[in-house]
Amino acid sequence: MTETGSDTGRIEVSIGRLGHQGDGIAPGPIFVPRTLPGEVVSGMPSGDRLEDVRIVTPSDQRVAPPCRHYKACGGCQLQHASDGFVAGWKREFVAGALGAQDIDTEVRPVSTSPAQSRRRATLAVRRTKKGALAGFHGRASDTITPIPDCLLLDPALIRAIPMVEALAPVGGSRKGTLSVTLTRAENGLDVAVGGGKPLDRALERDLGAFAETHRLARLTWDGETVAMREPPTQRFGRAVVVPPPGAFLQATDQGENDLLKGVRDIIGGAKRIADLFAGCGTFTLPLAETAEVLAVEGEADMIAALDRGWREAPGLKKVTAVARDLFRRPLMPDELAKLDAVVIDPPRAGAEAQVREIAASDVPVVAYVSCNPVTFARDARILCDAGFRLDHVNVVDQFRWSVHTELVASFRRG
Repeated sequence: MTETGSDTGRIEVSIGRLGHQGDGIAPGPIFVPRTLPGEVVSGMPSGDRLEDVRIVTPSDQRVAPPCRHYKACGGCQLQHASDGFVAGWKREFVAGALGAQDIDTEVRPVSTSPAQSRRRATLAVRRTKKGALAGFHGRASDTITPIPDCLLLDPALIRAIPMVEALAPVGGSRKGTLSVTLTRAENGLDVAVGGGKPLDRALERDLGAFAETHRLARLTWDGETVAMREPPTQRFGRAVVVPPPGAFLQATDQGENDLLKGVRDIIGGAKRIADLFAGCGTFTLPLAETAEVLAVEGEADMIAALDRGWREAPGLKKVTAVARDLFRRPLMPDELAKLDAVVIDPPRAGAEAQVREIAASDVPVVAYVSCNPVTFARDARILCDAGFRLDHVNVVDQFRWSVHTELVASFRRG
């Protein structure tokens, strides 16, 4: 670390590595956003961070950010890095998390979703003196950055930004910020709004007219459906599902397909499967084309949507849909008996309690889908200690230019 002479107080540091949040890390540690390993940078110290950063010696992996909003927007963290660097870093992130648990396995090359493919996004919307402003928050900021040329979002979501801004005068308060989640459905936009005015008869009438004017498939206000032109559908294999408002959905079509392919490759010809943290049926319903599935999910409305999708789909094998909190009441070994495989896709916290019961069962194959390599590695250690072998990990990047890293892993006994 050196102090530069041209600007009083500026220091110069060398970036040694990238942290899990995407910041460069210099000795100290000092965290420097939007830098890369090997770079020499200068900036003004602010606690353990540098501000007003200037690149003195750039990395050969540094590229010009492709999106014009990148400097102000907080939606992406890694557009200044080459695609090859980002893929390699995510792969190393997974390998490093496993290494910290003394697990060595094959980490396969990354599959990255294309630009403009995010089918779901949450925008912040605020009324202004001239109308309204919708976009993403700036990095570590309450400032809303407009994103009319965002390279992440599906074009259908970009086209909806004027509609989102028009919502603010209808139901937004003068000082508050609306949170508007847009989901591209097969038959239009599914729009879920939070943080608006309390719903009364007048507002409900205005929102109904708004939804009709903008041809929305469904409009939900603080969890209550106020208008539905037709149920917004998602297709999982042969099944058509109407997810509840705001329900979890994989971020991109390609990402969903990559994860599903990975799961199918792992379970092979299994005929009896449990799908744990099943959501609305992302894996359950395609897998039911060839196997009987026990689908377990903590959110009752999501498992009900899955069940309806199964009952109305042609040619699927039996699906048993169960609403159950797997954190408080994990499936026990006797409930997992006689299964050929388990698919598990927990939230970011992982599923330590459930994994311990799987480890104590006689299940021979586990396909583990994760959005957090650190908690995945913790759970992987439990399975390996119980006699499972981690055959390989497929890394899936459906959050392009971000630090989010997903994977599907193959565990087999013996």
